Amino acid sequence: MKRTLMGLAVWVVLSMLAGAFAAQPDTEGELVVLAGPQEDWAQAMVAAFQKKYGIRTTYVRMSSGEALARLRAEAGSPSFDVWWGGPNEGQMAAYKEGLIEPYAPPRAAQIPTELKDPKGIWTGIYVGALGFCSNRELLDQLGLKPPTSWDDLLNPKLKNGIAVADPRTSGTAYTFLYTQVVLRGEEAAFDYLKKVDQNIFQYTKSGSAPGRMAAAGEVPVAIIFSHDCVKFREETGVDLAVSFPKEGTGFEIGAEALIKGAKHPKAAKLWMDWALSPEAQAIAATVKSYQVPSNPNTVVPEKAISLDQVKLIQYDHAKSGELRAKLSERFGEEVREGAAAPRK
Repeated sequence: MKRTLMGLAVWVVLSMLAGAFAAQPDTEGELVVLAGPQEDWAQAMVAAFQKKYGIRTTYVRMSSGEALARLRAEAGSPSFDVWWGGPNEGQMAAYKEGLIEPYAPPRAAQIPTELKDPKGIWTGIYVGALGFCSNRELLDQLGLKPPTSWDDLLNPKLKNGIAVADPRTSGTAYTFLYTQVVLRGEEAAFDYLKKVDQNIFQYTKSGSAPGRMAAAGEVPVAIIFSHDCVKFREETGVDLAVSFPKEGTGFEIGAEALIKGAKHPKAAKLWMDWALSPEAQAIAATVKSYQVPSNPNTVVPEKAISLDQVKLIQYDHAKSGELRAKLSERFGEEVREGAAAPRK
């Protein structure tokens, strides 16, 4: 009788252990994320994922152009498993070069059609509109109001007063470049960019860095995604004004994609599915990142800028991705006159 009870107890314990192990996802126990969004959002995501699944997770934050260059350099033996965040043109360009493997997570079915690639090359995780981020105090000193037109950037009073990233390193800046191409045509767009260049104080590597410069009082106007301006305003308390061009503006679909040759593909796929969940997408607002989430079931933060309030152009993300290398190279040659892309 004792042996029977002992055997039963052992069986129960083994069954519980088996159930516990079965409940864990079948992954490699490690994950390395190539992150495009702000550091604090990436940190919060990694911490939440690691706590939920027990998978050791690390990340490196890179701007879109920098990430693409890194994947090229590591082709065949990447150090990253999943590319999470940043404008989807980056992932599309990477796929074109054989650096991305199509994968549509199960939750991709919940994401609107216009926010995902039909082949599973990328899946959108958030949306944000490009705009102006202005330091009101500095503009007042110049006798100016926040810009409401792309042509406002040509005002001589803004000499050395504008900051924007370089499209060779930044998806944000490339969105600015391609927006001008859509609005004006390629030749007129580059004529315009050369004129704007006369008022540029600094081209940065990161797309959000100009917003920090505006908050620090280094420039009166930054060209960045509007949600970043809201974040910096809330974090610093500086009177930063968000405004948009009346002609229309471009927008980003922040996306995620599976890196080809990933050493931990199972963990990467688990991350991609989890990142589309309302639970994961709600983490953004906890660190003052107010992009519009892609999953309709995620609560949109109150401080997020509704895209209904913004005049958006017909921004063809697929075509934009195809032209990225060509247009970015032309920008370096003609607008920057051969100057190297920024390193910081």
